[in-house]
This record gives sequence, C-alpha cells and structure tokens, in this order.
Amino acid sequence: MRDNWVPESADSYSIFLEGLHSRREEYKANEKSKFTKRQSLSKDERNLILLKTDSRCHICGGSIKGNWEADHVLSHSKGGSHSIENYLPAHRICNNYRWDYLPEEFQEIMKLGILLRTEIENKTQLGKRVAEKFVKIELQRIKRRQKEEMVACINAKNEARQ
Repeated sequence: MRDNWVPESADSYSIFLEGLHSRREEYKANEKSKFTKRQSLSKDERNLILLKTDSRCHICGGSIKGNWEADHVLSHSKGGSHSIENYLPAHRICNNYRWDYLPEEFQEIMKLGILLRTEIENKTQLGKRVAEKFVKIELQRIKRRQKEEMVACINAKNEARQ
C-alpha cells in the first residue's frame, strides 16, 4: 500500500503501475496449477449470497434487480474457494471492471477514476479527451456485448432444433 508515497514523475508512476501488473500476472502464473475447477451455485446458495448484502452490489452499493454475479471475495484466480462464505453479490458490470486486480492495483484505479471524473466534470482539456475516448470504448463494448448475446441466442436456437 502507498498511503504516503507520491511518484516523482509520470514515468515513475507508469513504472509503478507496470510493477503492480507484473506482480499480479506472476502471482496468477504461480498459482494456476492450484486452481480448482469453477463450480455452479444452486439457486438456494445464490439466494443466501444475495441476502448477505440485502440485495445490494458489494462493489458499488447499488440495488440489485434481475441478473447479478456471485463475486469471489478472494478471487478464484488467487485460490478462492467455492463456498458461500467466499461470495458476495455484484452487478455484472461492477464485477467485470473489478476483475482480479491486486488490492493495491484496484486502489490506484479508484484514485485515477476519481481524478478523471473531476477532469471530465470540469471540462478540462484532459477531461474532454478522456471523455471522448471513454464514450468511443463504451459504444464498442456495448456493440460487442449485443453481438455476443445475439450469437448465443442463435446457438441456443440451433441446439434446440437438434
């Protein structure tokens, strides 16, 4: 954790972030042989997990209605177990963006996100550039998801016919 550390320059901060990324990848590579196969949760298990947070996403705190994901507290990639105690409910998008970052990485992402949100809100040059890039990426993500859902639907129909 870097509570009091501030990078000396943009380059040193970039190196710091690269180091965190490398640590995560190295950890995953070393732990991969210990992974257990992911298992599905029963409906009763999912209901118990959802009750833990009173039907709220443990990442953003928003109300969960409809589809949600059971998020590992200790991620599967880091050896997290398949037990109700190791799951909390999360919106699909929240769980997707939290991914399997190290805690230090996720803290940096949060700090950067708050900085960039402020830059966008204040309509600075940096904020405008970031907002334009973000909108472009989000549109691409939505199109990709829609295409994936359409392909899955077609595949399901084809399987039903067979």
